[in-house]
Amino acid sequence: MLFRRRQPISRLTKLRELFWPRRGFIRSFQYLSKRVLRLSATPHAIAAGVIAGVVSSWTPFIGLHFLIAFAIAYVIAGNMVAAAIGTAFGNPLTFPFIWASTWEVGHRLLGNGDPVSRSVDLEHKFSFARLDSMWQPILKPMLVGALPLALISGVVIYAVIYIAVSKFQARRRDRLAERARSRLAQALQ
Repeated sequence: MLFRRRQPISRLTKLRELFWPRRGFIRSFQYLSKRVLRLSATPHAIAAGVIAGVVSSWTPFIGLHFLIAFAIAYVIAGNMVAAAIGTAFGNPLTFPFIWASTWEVGHRLLGNGDPVSRSVDLEHKFSFARLDSMWQPILKPMLVGALPLALISGVVIYAVIYIAVSKFQARRRDRLAERARSRLAQALQ
């Protein structure tokens, strides 16, 4: 085989790398951040696309995050690729924190502060898999709690990404202009 390993890795190593990559999660984060910076769109479109993905990740609708992100990006004139990348905000490492925080904030906003009344038999609710049985005890508090958290994170992330993309694109324009000037000077000599 052309791209086969010289020393095959064991099943245990494959399983470990499935949950914790060999080079860590920082490499993936760096790749995604460089991918966002290098998109060819306006800073607003890129930042709006990313926050569309982040906002959709706050919702409890796991299988629909891409569709929700694309819809939000379309409405706010965001970049669709940036929206897809922004959905990486919700991942297996962050979902427990996202769900717990949306659940808690939603219950506090709805006035359901008593922990005894908040206990929900999830196995029973999901066994029937009906929306009406899951709406009141699970989905409604999570959606209500997702709104302020998505708004706060969206504003902060939009500002950070807008500034970063603007500076990156300005540096890129300057480098390309300098390169063109040097080529022109070499051609005139």
